[in-house]
Amino acid sequence: MTADDSFGRLDDDDYPAYTMGRAAEMLGTTQGFLRAIGEARLITPLRSAGGHRRYSRYQLRIAARARELVDQGTPVEAACRIVILEDQLEEAQRVNAEYRRADGSADPAAAA
Repeated sequence: MTADDSFGRLDDDDYPAYTMGRAAEMLGTTQGFLRAIGEARLITPLRSAGGHRRYSRYQLRIAARARELVDQGTPVEAACRIVILEDQLEEAQRVNAEYRRADGSADPAAAA
């Protein structure tokens, strides 16, 4: 991958652009927190050629939501489960909206 390719991928939400240290700094948390949510399988960072963890912007948003819950007193494992369920719900709602559009009944009031 050339430098030009790397710069173009910085807008990609899934591009693993951030090191563990930088990700922790951006989230205002510890590297241990990132390891904990990784162990809870909330996010799975990609690994560099040298084996270092790399995080994407999408993963950082997920981690930030988990941190909000932990800061409110939710245990890490529970926070991770909540975030996973929220993500699944959002995806299901998106899919349902696509089906409604495909059926031509995007307006729920029209279907009633």
